[in-house]
Amino acid sequence: MTDYSKLSFNLGDRRLVGQEKARNYLTRILKSNRISHAYLFSGPPGTGKTAMALAFAELLNGINHLTDLKEQAFSRKSSWLNHPDIHLFLPVPTNYSIENFRERLELLNKDPYEIVDFSHRPSLTDDDSTKNKQAFYPIDFFHEEIRPKAFLKPNEGRKTIVILTNIETMRKEAANAFLKLLEEPSEDLIFLLTTNSTDALLPTIISRCQHINLSPLPTTSIKQALITYDNIPEDDAEYLARVSGGNYAMARFFDVQTLKETRHEVVDFLRNAYSQDAVQLTEMAKNWQSDHNIEGQIAILNVLETFLRDLLVYRDTQQKSLVVNADQIETIKKFCKTLHEARLQKMINQVNSFRPLIYQNVQSKLIFTVLAFRFSSLIRNLDPIISEQNSWQHLPAFIE
Repeated sequence: MTDYSKLSFNLGDRRLVGQEKARNYLTRILKSNRISHAYLFSGPPGTGKTAMALAFAELLNGINHLTDLKEQAFSRKSSWLNHPDIHLFLPVPTNYSIENFRERLELLNKDPYEIVDFSHRPSLTDDDSTKNKQAFYPIDFFHEEIRPKAFLKPNEGRKTIVILTNIETMRKEAANAFLKLLEEPSEDLIFLLTTNSTDALLPTIISRCQHINLSPLPTTSIKQALITYDNIPEDDAEYLARVSGGNYAMARFFDVQTLKETRHEVVDFLRNAYSQDAVQLTEMAKNWQSDHNIEGQIAILNVLETFLRDLLVYRDTQQKSLVVNADQIETIKKFCKTLHEARLQKMINQVNSFRPLIYQNVQSKLIFTVLAFRFSSLIRNLDPIISEQNSWQHLPAFIE
């Protein structure tokens, strides 16, 4: 039995980004030697849930990799990937291959913030692929791949550790079967689960886990990580961090020049919402859905939010130095002069409320169209014609 209280370490000090509160909490758990059988890491995408789970798993089995254990390591394995007692699973599409699954794990081993899930990155060879796949934990995958690992005795490590990412995608039958494992865990088994949304989980699963919530990463942490780990120039890192929405993992996929081109489209979107140009808005919404995958659509919302925040900040302060899009200051001044009564904070809130729907695979052309409907009123200091409580009333507008 390992006495973790005697180890000296800073969880994930070699690679984790931010999340000091959660890291300190896990450190205290380990040093207390009071390890639970299940932990649930929740938080928005790109905040480091999987990276945190992997670092914790390595510490539990004494691996000197994501955490600098030096001579304190009691495992000879170089990382979680080649350790016989650590098993990581991702939601899978209907027709996945074991080879492709392994390739994704190898990518994640090189960088714990790599985007490897099938739904957000359907192709490993084509980052511009717009065909997002639906991925989940079907019952046969659970019985054939996951469940057998839960009955393995530790081979080299102290614990058998099963990591399940995006547990909210588990189908009802699989979730009920998994619940039985949680209710009757073996002494040497630990589950590490991640989720983007606890609302989509069975309450009985949540109640049987130690819950660790991760917050959106601050701009300063993302900027420093982009410079340190991704070799991005400071000015570009600053801009990427500002439009990241707290999502470090995705910020690394963004191209600064492409984002600045997207900014022009966002400005046109706001102008068309103000002029209520239905033809242009509909065309833009259709193109944004067809030309961009989930990451690209989220990037559009992030650029839109950043521009709206610039409008809000400049309107209130008249300080160019506080504006992210400083190179667009003349455009910002014109907007502020014309839209001096616009409910900018409520417009920002609308953007934030729609972002999760992108991750839930709601058709983005509907999202952008409804967003334009609401903007056309808020930009005039008016309440939206269709309230949020009656959002279903937007539907007739989409029926031809």
